[in-house]
Amino acid sequence: MARELLELYWTFVQIGFVTFGGGYAMLPILERELVDKRHWTTMDDLRDYFSIGQCTPGIIALNVSTFIGEKRSGIKGALLATLGFLTGPILIILAIAAFLTNFAQLEVIQHAFAGIRVCVCVLIVQAVLRLWKKSVVDPFTLGLYLAIFALHAFSGLLPFRVPAAVLVICAGVAGVAVSRLHNRHTGKAGDK
Repeated sequence: MARELLELYWTFVQIGFVTFGGGYAMLPILERELVDKRHWTTMDDLRDYFSIGQCTPGIIALNVSTFIGEKRSGIKGALLATLGFLTGPILIILAIAAFLTNFAQLEVIQHAFAGIRVCVCVLIVQAVLRLWKKSVVDPFTLGLYLAIFALHAFSGLLPFRVPAAVLVICAGVAGVAVSRLHNRHTGKAGDK
């Protein structure tokens, strides 16, 4: 048990050190480490964790580490995975805080950050494309995507603003409703 907890901690320390760009940029790294390499979860579960992590307070990738840790080793696993994930960013932030104020105006530092921003954009686009491919799978999910996108993207033009939390809840309710209708029409006993 102690070895598994240590492995959990160390894995998330390594992941935490490369947490540039936040949750969606982290999806390919988490997929490689947790699904492909360690087989600690499936891609479907990882997408579910991302969805829940997006809807709960905090950093998406941090929330995912907590979910994976709990799945692997209960509360102790959740705590150690979370602490492991936080170790790298805390050390990096302390180092940046100590040195960056003295060097932030240097052209080489500004160019380095510009390059990092480009890389983060690529990682986010890659994650979005992967999520799209696995999530928008039929006419219903495409319609739901388009409706939510329109409500969110054009909310400034509407006489009211729809909060993102309301959109998430409505999408969940729509998914459950369509699933129940589908099960009723096919004769399957859905979740009750």
